[in-house]
Amino acid sequence: MKFLTFSSRNTKEILRDILTLIFGLGFPLVLLLLLSAINSSIPKEAQGANALFQIQNLAPGVTVFGLSFISLFSAMLIAKDRTTSFMMRLFTSPLKSYDFILGYTLPLVPMSLVQSLICYIAALFLGLEFSADIFLAIVVNIPISLVFISLGLLCGTVLNDKAVGGVCGALLTNLSAWFSNIWFDTALVGGWFESLANVLPFAHAVNAARYALSGEYSQIMPELIWVIAYAIVLLIASITVFSVKIKKNK
Repeated sequence: MKFLTFSSRNTKEILRDILTLIFGLGFPLVLLLLLSAINSSIPKEAQGANALFQIQNLAPGVTVFGLSFISLFSAMLIAKDRTTSFMMRLFTSPLKSYDFILGYTLPLVPMSLVQSLICYIAALFLGLEFSADIFLAIVVNIPISLVFISLGLLCGTVLNDKAVGGVCGALLTNLSAWFSNIWFDTALVGGWFESLANVLPFAHAVNAARYALSGEYSQIMPELIWVIAYAIVLLIASITVFSVKIKKNK
């Protein structure tokens, strides 16, 4: 349980960066409001062809897409620590590689839950019908949040704090946007594009969140298992790569 003390320190670091915190929590909300406004301007007779923009489908999609910004938090946090003497001092501590990764991961999971909760609260004011399934949809987002956090930790471990902005802030958000079934159905594109979308975890995460919100419980796990597998592999990869970095710096 050594990672708990380290996790507490990281929580303070996250809360200290107020502007970045507000952006991370607020941007998905702005996106949800904007897309809802666009959907409301679409003639009713045409809204059937734009079902993805209807609030019951849009809200779960935006909550998943919003979590891509969590990767930037984790990447910047670990990349900045690597540039200071603080990390070198930690390397001489009894903390193991998994303690470091868990210490960085733990504070970001509640943040991802709060981000999803904010989006769903806003969605209620935009016409989403309240049900207990909203809480299930938030919980279902935990595996994809771990995917994004782990990706950020991997990038932050091997890249400097300037490079992670391009990878996690641009590349990853674009990947999660294009291959997630949020803005359009990847089946409409077909071919290699649909195949790649089915291999990546983003579309599966969005599908699982939508099934949870709509109460189609039997459909959740077939989608979520794919995301959980990604989360486990990426967490292990983060620990392994960080372990190699520790040995090189000792």
